[in-house]
Amino acid sequence: MSDFEAIARKNIPPAHFGYIATGVDDDRTVRANQEAYARIQLRPRRLLDVSSIDTSVDLFGTKWPVPLFLSPCGSQKAFHPQGELAAARAGNTRKTLQILSTVTTDSVESVIEAAGRPVWQQLYPTSVWAITEKLVHRAEAAGCPVLVITVDLPAGRNTETQKRMALTDTRTCTACHATPGSFSGRKPMFDGIDMAGNTLYSAKFTWESVQKLRAFTRMKLVIKGIGTSEDAKLAVEHGVDGLIVSNHGGRAEDSGRSTIECLPEVVDAVHGAMPVMVDGGIRRGTDIFKAIAVGARAVGIGRPYLWGLGAFGQPGVERVLDILRIEFELAMKQCGARSLGEIRPSHVVRA
Repeated sequence: MSDFEAIARKNIPPAHFGYIATGVDDDRTVRANQEAYARIQLRPRRLLDVSSIDTSVDLFGTKWPVPLFLSPCGSQKAFHPQGELAAARAGNTRKTLQILSTVTTDSVESVIEAAGRPVWQQLYPTSVWAITEKLVHRAEAAGCPVLVITVDLPAGRNTETQKRMALTDTRTCTACHATPGSFSGRKPMFDGIDMAGNTLYSAKFTWESVQKLRAFTRMKLVIKGIGTSEDAKLAVEHGVDGLIVSNHGGRAEDSGRSTIECLPEVVDAVHGAMPVMVDGGIRRGTDIFKAIAVGARAVGIGRPYLWGLGAFGQPGVERVLDILRIEFELAMKQCGARSLGEIRPSHVVRA
């Protein structure tokens, strides 16, 4: 993946690449997400028939060929002119699930058309409830089967790396932002919505708010940003359909705790009541295998496909997905696992 990152860094303007690269504070959690996978070792098995393997996974009644999805990442036209549409077309050719960000630079309707199938819609629960309702209703009307509620940004974040890189960018901000500092500029999900008094994140969003969402949408509800057993148990109590263990790729809080380290306690806490997914730090197919072994149903990638997008557009995203799929298949064969159900905790050990 580092090859794609290097080319994307050359292609993408510094301020925009800073958006991809940044964590919060000292970026410790960005590093922790990736480094934690290096501390998990595989335990290969031998003399098993692995001439035929099944890498598919079922998520809410839809079968996907690989347990890999594109995590929600906003403002993708900042990295390539075709933005989310290029990612959607890559997801179409590689039959990969895409979760679309609230702050997409292409509408949910156009992304679904490019993807050739419904995508999942990510939701930032905005500070004005009426706006949140409009976003949810639009996603549901477009055909999205799942709403992914991001809960790890209750009050913004301190993205120092992004700010430093922006200082090296000599372009005029208004070249790509309608109003400097306005998150809704060029964000089609907010078209026709009065944004007065609204902020993208809501510090008032609670479990009661989740129940309120449950009452007016038929979409499955997945919460993204859970990392503790306490919150996982509350998710079960409040009728949530799924969880994504995530720290926003290290962009939410600088806890220094990786998502793969959070995953076991979340999986244990839900007792199989719902699928638990994970993102953050995935760079190799072996990382996918490790996450499945620890208990994830599927894993998401963010920066790797953005690097592919920034480097080569749709073909870059497709190649990233191909590499991860091939590496994952090899890891399964090396460990003697012929299906996801045969990937066990005993296949890994912590260094």
